[in-house]
Amino acid sequence: MSEVRVPGRVPSPLVEIADERFSRHGVRLLLKRDDLIHPALVGNKWRKLVPSLEAAAGRPLVTFGGAWSNHLRATAAAGRLLGLETVGIVRGDELAGRELNPSLARCAADGMRLCFVDRSAYRGKAGPEGPARLLREAGAPPDAFVVPEGGSNGLAVRGCAALGEELRGLVDVAAVACGTGGTLAGMAAGLGPGQRALGVAVLKGGFLAGEVRRLQREAFGGPRGRWEVEERFHHGGFARVPAGLEAFARDFEDRHGLGVERVYVAKLLHALTVLAGEGAFPPGTRLAAVVTGRPFP
Repeated sequence: MSEVRVPGRVPSPLVEIADERFSRHGVRLLLKRDDLIHPALVGNKWRKLVPSLEAAAGRPLVTFGGAWSNHLRATAAAGRLLGLETVGIVRGDELAGRELNPSLARCAADGMRLCFVDRSAYRGKAGPEGPARLLREAGAPPDAFVVPEGGSNGLAVRGCAALGEELRGLVDVAAVACGTGGTLAGMAAGLGPGQRALGVAVLKGGFLAGEVRRLQREAFGGPRGRWEVEERFHHGGFARVPAGLEAFARDFEDRHGLGVERVYVAKLLHALTVLAGEGAFPPGTRLAAVVTGRPFP
């Protein structure tokens, strides 16, 4: 592997905030500000991508995502920063020929070539022939390095172990919003004895715990650390931001002067607020919420 030098602010800051919704239950809320790591490669995307960038060793990168994928944006930004060719295979051929949304427009501006595929073929990428077919449709270079959707593979999981290591001895519970489970799998492995990791699923389906186990096997050969998944706070599915969640996010921003990213971070903070009210965290708990992203401008 060749070392990739992308300047990043690590360890990221850990900042305690005063919020009576937690303090009245004896819980201390801390924010792990991974959103401050890098202006373009934000948060867990930086941690997950850098090991794959090193393994790619300058080859073109091909990856997958939906129309609002943070992972596609991060991969495109990495390609721009490092001078790498990037190809994004986007779920939904109905998007082809339309005006790009702000997220995909940012990918294109960073030099990513976008290939829109129908949703059935996209779902088939999990099958034995699925990835090869999609790569052919996208015209991917034969020497391309393929990064899975969300960036979660064994390399990414090992990269995210550093997140847990940065929190050793500083908190009792470390919580993160989860799409594909890679950050949770790595963070749990990096935490120390007596600490536990909590993943808040932002997608429906109940598949996340199985994915975390699979990713830990791929990365470490077996389970690592104490972790659990909370499935109740997806708010209808990925990228769904109903009025109640939007109101919560705006209120949190007003209380703390922090921009709250809606797809992941708002669901995490809302979940932790509800769980604290339910008594899920014993008095004296030091609870860290990993801020993995910023609101899209």
